Amino acid sequence: MAKAKPDDELVFLPLGGSNEIGMNFNLYGFGPPHDRKWIVVDLGVTFGDQTTPGVEIILPDPTFIEQHAHDILGIVLTHAHEDHIGAVAWLWPRLRAPLYATPFTAFLLREKLREQDLLGEAEITEVPLGGTLDIGPFQVEMVTLTHSIPEPNGLAIRTPLGVILHTGDWKIDPDPVLGEVTDSETIQRLGDEGVLAMVCDSTNVFVDGEAGSEADVREALAGLIGGLKGRVAVACFASNVARMHSVINAAKAAGRRVCLVGRSMIRMASAARHVGLFDDVAEFVTEQQAGQFPADQILYLCTGSQGEARAALSRIADGTHPHVKLGAGDACVFSSRVIPGNEVPIRNLQNKMADRGVRLYTERDHPGIHVSGHPCRDELSRMYHWARPQIAVPTHGERRHLLEHAAFARDLQVPQTVAPRNGDMVRLAPGRAEIIDEVPSGRLYVDAGVVTPENGDALRERRHAAFNGVLSVAVVLDGRGKIASGPQVRAIGLPTDDDYPLDEVLDDLAGEAEQALKRLSGDDREFDDLVEQALGRAVKKASQRIWGRRPVVETTVLRL
Repeated sequence: MAKAKPDDELVFLPLGGSNEIGMNFNLYGFGPPHDRKWIVVDLGVTFGDQTTPGVEIILPDPTFIEQHAHDILGIVLTHAHEDHIGAVAWLWPRLRAPLYATPFTAFLLREKLREQDLLGEAEITEVPLGGTLDIGPFQVEMVTLTHSIPEPNGLAIRTPLGVILHTGDWKIDPDPVLGEVTDSETIQRLGDEGVLAMVCDSTNVFVDGEAGSEADVREALAGLIGGLKGRVAVACFASNVARMHSVINAAKAAGRRVCLVGRSMIRMASAARHVGLFDDVAEFVTEQQAGQFPADQILYLCTGSQGEARAALSRIADGTHPHVKLGAGDACVFSSRVIPGNEVPIRNLQNKMADRGVRLYTERDHPGIHVSGHPCRDELSRMYHWARPQIAVPTHGERRHLLEHAAFARDLQVPQTVAPRNGDMVRLAPGRAEIIDEVPSGRLYVDAGVVTPENGDALRERRHAAFNGVLSVAVVLDGRGKIASGPQVRAIGLPTDDDYPLDEVLDDLAGEAEQALKRLSGDDREFDDLVEQALGRAVKKASQRIWGRRPVVETTVLRL
């Protein structure tokens, strides 16, 4: 590897995933400030909630690095979770850099690019587990870890100014059921070589002990499913292929065939077969075939553990799924955790299931049926003991996670810690680690398939309408600007009561609009925009008096 020049710098720049869990988008830059070369590590999404009506997918804003796209040498993906690869198909056209991934991740990545008609354009290099890449001044070694998805990789990034260990998502699982165990020997070898900085997962930094093993979950699921009667549905994260495998094994032991319900389940099973993880798994029963089996001989493996409205489990709970029905005497097992923010939809889903007579089993009453895929404090301590970095850079967490992680690293005698926010450029070398710049960062929304700014007009108006309602005002004017018909007012999403019925409210609003129009001069009535402004102001003012709200007001002026 070439030696560093006097003006070379090594920098780390998170544009997503620092100050939030999800939407991971990390950059490493090397070279003089005026001519840095970059690699991107992960390019993921997060998901919308009640504050983003109509928006399900949220992307990191790539504006800063898009301006330097010609200096991006590659995009390296640590694993296949949506918060690490979900934004590639949306944002790759803006970056157009080569993609690098291990086989399982590459399979799913190709599917995503195919959906966006980009498969023929994007260059994907499939990297073997433990493989090494030479990307300009960066030599990247894939380090096998364990997590809740196949082929999770840490990255040992060697540069002329030092070695970085970027962990990605990980835990230490002595028996992950599928795949290899954590390659602690390689991590300790890196520690002996000298790790300048470790950029590390912070998700479970507040949790003592260890996350737990998938082998224990396999045993717990086998015991639970083996004792259930009637139809059984199991909900888990589709990406947790080891969990899928455990459920399939438990079903087989209980004399049940397995039906995959939900596109994500089918896609993940295809990826697992592609890389040989499901070689011992029998063919699945289709949804149409499943209905022909006796109740105690079928198990449905479903998407929708987080209460997602369009996922398989929600449609089953609503009774709208075309093929899968659950009712009295049946069971539903939630082999998953509640992601913060999803409490309400999950509770609603489970209440609907219970109302149908379905017996529910969750990690709350059966703690052994789920374990986290992220490291708790004992595992973090072991990782720091193995790698022995000079600098700790927490990532993959909210602000409180990052600051706690930094404090924990200091307790473990790590000499330097930096806890950046998205957009903070951290110089790792030469000299002491410090934040040297702040670049633009933020979010983009995928709204009806269109990528829009975070604070775009459409979503802002939608939020306003959701909280305040909508009024439409229409009026017809003749050639002299006099009222020929109307004004007519209609309302959407506004309350009424028996003392003041809605038709009376609308009549009063129409009267206010008519008076406002009459107050306009004859010359002003010739301009539609002035008429619309007058009608809108009058109706909003009256609405504030009646409801204490200022609804969205749409005005229409027609002329004879």
